[in-house]
Amino acid sequence: MNGEQGEDGRTGGDAADDHAGSHDESHAESHAESQAGPSPFVTGLAGRCPRCGEGHVFKGFLDIRDRCEVCGLDLTFADAADGPAVAIMFVVGFLVVGMALVVELAYQPPIWLHMVIWIPLIVILSLGLLRPLKGLTIALQYVNRAREGRLDDHGDGDAA
Repeated sequence: MNGEQGEDGRTGGDAADDHAGSHDESHAESHAESQAGPSPFVTGLAGRCPRCGEGHVFKGFLDIRDRCEVCGLDLTFADAADGPAVAIMFVVGFLVVGMALVVELAYQPPIWLHMVIWIPLIVILSLGLLRPLKGLTIALQYVNRAREGRLDDHGDGDAA
């Protein structure tokens, strides 16, 4: 911090500041490269590869391929876990319970009619939304570089 102006126009910079700046720039560049691809919402909801937007993510109804057949992206990073299922339970539950209450209060149908209407609707909505939301979760994991949580172990003996 000597107050002198360096070649880059900054004052008081040292090697550590320069390294931090280059790290931020390279991170921003690599993040911009990942943002240049197709929209994660479009590719995810369509079940397409999050990198190229062409290949398929699924090999069955919910089974994830090991690699994209078009660009070769390794899809083993993808772990949607229970996220899509939980989201679907909230959305479908809210919609169906709300509609069932409205029907009950307005028409007071017998319980068997409620079951005939609402059980198939629950199954259809749940299965219909599961694949697109799982694809969206995988695409967002790719774009945001989400990985399994790990403890950072530098071997310095400090437990943080």
